[in-house]
Amino acid sequence: MKKVCIIIPTYNEIENIKEIISKDFDINPDVSILVVDDNSLDGTGALVDNLIKDKVFGDRLHILHRSGKLGLGTAYIQGFQWAMENGFDTFISQDADFSHNPIYIKDMLDAIKNGADVCIGSRYVKNGGVKNWGIGRKIISKGGSLYARFLLLSSIKDLTGGYNCYTRKSLEKINLKTIISNGYCFQIEMKFRNILAGLKIVEIPIIFEDRRVGKSKMSKKIFFEAMLNVVKMTFSRGKIKSMMN
Repeated sequence: MKKVCIIIPTYNEIENIKEIISKDFDINPDVSILVVDDNSLDGTGALVDNLIKDKVFGDRLHILHRSGKLGLGTAYIQGFQWAMENGFDTFISQDADFSHNPIYIKDMLDAIKNGADVCIGSRYVKNGGVKNWGIGRKIISKGGSLYARFLLLSSIKDLTGGYNCYTRKSLEKINLKTIISNGYCFQIEMKFRNILAGLKIVEIPIIFEDRRVGKSKMSKKIFFEAMLNVVKMTFSRGKIKSMMN
């Protein structure tokens, strides 16, 4: 398997970060992890610094410190760019709060080995689902994916999900430097660009479990901003495709 980097953006995740890193390495001993911390006020970045300094996980753990809360999209873009510059070939986006269970990483990597350019951890394919969500959260999430699928004419079942695996080929094809979205819509735009690039996209089932500790970053404002951005993407299909070339 080529070199794999799991990218975990963080903001105030001190209750989760060490445990998710440990779990990732326990299940997937050959991967590396890059934490992209947005100057967490609770000391998340400092904790990761100490884990690196003490070589708790050898040389497989890395961190990028950012000046403040600059958005999920830019965190992933900086993370992807760092990993590409440091020789990695396969890139996994993962939340720090255990909603993205590390047990699915092997399935994602198997999909890449079998020829996929992108593997999506999908809640909305057969055997996928969510756990510990209220009815409101389910409506927002499923409705958001259906809405985006309809407007973008996409067959992908889970456009909004954040647990994804990308190859170097896929990231180079979509031109990360020209990504427009930064928040919730970032995940949709990443998939949309891979569709426009004609790449092979595979969905595998995951069970998404709501965070056990800490506070969710999702809000109604973020959601509705994302839905507006989907409309903008719909009418900018040609422009986006030209930016990728």
